Amino acid sequence: MRENTRQDLERLEHERLSSDACFSDSSRGREVLEDQDPLRTCFQCDRDRILHSKSLRRLAHKTQVFLAPEGDHYRTRLMHTLEVSQVARSIARPLGLNEDLTEAISLGHDLGHTPFGHVGERALSHAIARHRGIADDDGSQHRYFAHNEQGVRIVKLLERGGRGLNLSREVIDGIHHHTGSVRPATLEGRVVSLADRIAYVCHDIDDAERAGLLSEGALPSAARHVLGESSSERIETMVHDVVHMSSISGDIRMSDPVWDAMMEMRSFLFVNLYSRGDAKWEEPKAYVMLGELFDHFMVHLEDVPHEYRLHDEGSPEVQVADFISGMTDRYAIDLYENLKVPRSWRKR
Repeated sequence: MRENTRQDLERLEHERLSSDACFSDSSRGREVLEDQDPLRTCFQCDRDRILHSKSLRRLAHKTQVFLAPEGDHYRTRLMHTLEVSQVARSIARPLGLNEDLTEAISLGHDLGHTPFGHVGERALSHAIARHRGIADDDGSQHRYFAHNEQGVRIVKLLERGGRGLNLSREVIDGIHHHTGSVRPATLEGRVVSLADRIAYVCHDIDDAERAGLLSEGALPSAARHVLGESSSERIETMVHDVVHMSSISGDIRMSDPVWDAMMEMRSFLFVNLYSRGDAKWEEPKAYVMLGELFDHFMVHLEDVPHEYRLHDEGSPEVQVADFISGMTDRYAIDLYENLKVPRSWRKR
């Protein structure tokens, strides 16, 4: 049995991967220079650092669509992350792209998500605006807090007790630009961005059907005709389409009919699941709760853990947002109850 060194793995990348792939030995490096691992490429190290991070573990108890669902099979933010990784690697592999980089970006892409999903993002954005004296009634006019930007803060500053993970620039770029108008710089990052949409469109439908909020027959018929009649069929259709279209175009893309069908499904979900309906009825409570937690810690900044106060000393609202955004759903609820809900008197 022969030991493969990092240099062996880097050489194998050049032998096996497409010339369009991002090669480990061509990485733009890390912001803080460090010795390279003798056995792992830089992107393998990044994947492992994210995999062992506290921020990733907390995603197991953060909302995907359903707030605090009662049932074992609804997806959490961590489950979504793992499914994005699987879809992204299924696209990257046949295209000859770097799976290690793809996996690292996939695992890190949602680290910046707040408790209670996107409603938590809006609540913190609004709270920051209020404390800066900016009129922004619901945190939606401007994004003073965005989960992709928070993900970058986590990996650069907040993880490992405030030292950050010191990831490669390609991974940070993929986390930052997995959503928004700016596309990732690498093809691997673009794969993750598209895999994110594929995963949440298909799997959120699956969860909504399990909850009895949607039926297969209620989905847009034209989109179902193009994509398929089940989550597995739709994922297979979209993955195969992305691989085919990307291989002939030189960029990561879908064919127009498949893209249009996916976006029709996505629009349907925004109208019928994300914006209203039974899945959303607890969201106003979560919004108010996070706003009150924010106000409490702005007054009691000394109660914010030290690791969140190492950076942005002149911006306490950023420090408080860092702390609250890292909470799990149930930790935020328990903390709020301890601070706000009267308890029976007991002798100390």
